[in-house]
Amino acid sequence: MAEQVLGWYDHHRRDLPWRMPPGQLADPYQVMLSEIMLQQTTVEAVKPYFHRFLARWPRLSDLAAASQDDVMKLWAGLGYYSRARNLHKAAQAIMIDYNGHFPDNEAELLNLPGIGSYTAAAIAAIAFGRRAVVIDANIERIMARYAAIAAPLPAAKSAIRAALDIMTPADRSGDFAQALMDIGSRICTPPRKKAGEYSQPQCLICPLASGCQGRHANPASWPRKPAKPDRAKRQGEVLILISDDQHIALIKRPDKGLLGGMMLFPTTGWPDGSRRQIDYPVEPDSLIARCQAVYEHAATPQRMNTAVEHVFSHFELTLNVTVLTGLRRQDVTMYEQLIWCPLADLGAEALPSVMRKVVLLLEANDLLQPE
Repeated sequence: MAEQVLGWYDHHRRDLPWRMPPGQLADPYQVMLSEIMLQQTTVEAVKPYFHRFLARWPRLSDLAAASQDDVMKLWAGLGYYSRARNLHKAAQAIMIDYNGHFPDNEAELLNLPGIGSYTAAAIAAIAFGRRAVVIDANIERIMARYAAIAAPLPAAKSAIRAALDIMTPADRSGDFAQALMDIGSRICTPPRKKAGEYSQPQCLICPLASGCQGRHANPASWPRKPAKPDRAKRQGEVLILISDDQHIALIKRPDKGLLGGMMLFPTTGWPDGSRRQIDYPVEPDSLIARCQAVYEHAATPQRMNTAVEHVFSHFELTLNVTVLTGLRRQDVTMYEQLIWCPLADLGAEALPSVMRKVVLLLEANDLLQPE
């Protein structure tokens, strides 16, 4: 079966910027960069970021020498920002702890920040030719169908790994893993609902079809999954402060936690709540409340009629936006958390996607036009 998969890969593999031709080992730095970027993110979304990172930092040593702020700026918009921090830390660890020599086995790779079992196995197999059992979401789905594993996820993971371990060849295990990723992306696809019905995988052209136990029993129903709970709903406020000398106020999030290390406009917290609630509370002693108190004598707050909606992995966020313009920065010099950014430089800041939606709202209302 592995020979059939590899034969299919030799003729039908995807042409991706971080890949080498069949049978050739890839650059471990590029493999690590691409695999970390691809976590929870599509290939098409990753491609431009991958090219920008390599253009800016073509070698591992270049990335290690960069500042975290610069890394976060270039990552902005890709989401799951802890990946960027860990990528930077991993590059530094390789330069310091391994004298710049990339570790070539799973055990050592697992010691690097942000490198889990999947990424360690992928780097070991694709970049160094080590035999490794590589399991991402696509491969997990393929093996659940192929072996007709009835247990629901995550309980099925051990059985999936055991089935894949039997199939993984000693040679070209990196190509084998990438072949399965391509099959999962193009043939053994997840069910997608259209016109009230779920799509089925293309079993007739699948190189795994002859041995697949699940293809005759509604293959789209594998792997079994528990029902997803509804996403929580959260809500908050964003305060836009624009000074009379065309600067805009930002704050930097702590490195740990949601949107860690990113630049945001001043916000309230995001407590759980209902979308039906219109007026969101501002904590009395928060930075946003103190800024409003200082500035309300100088300008009339302008509340946007449209709220910003954003979906994170585990909750949905609604943000109301209030704008104060024509203000003097020296009025709030005591608030060290505020970072004043020239409006002309805002596009280069490490703003997460939710804050970029705020920027689009402001631009649509002509509120970010330098005078």
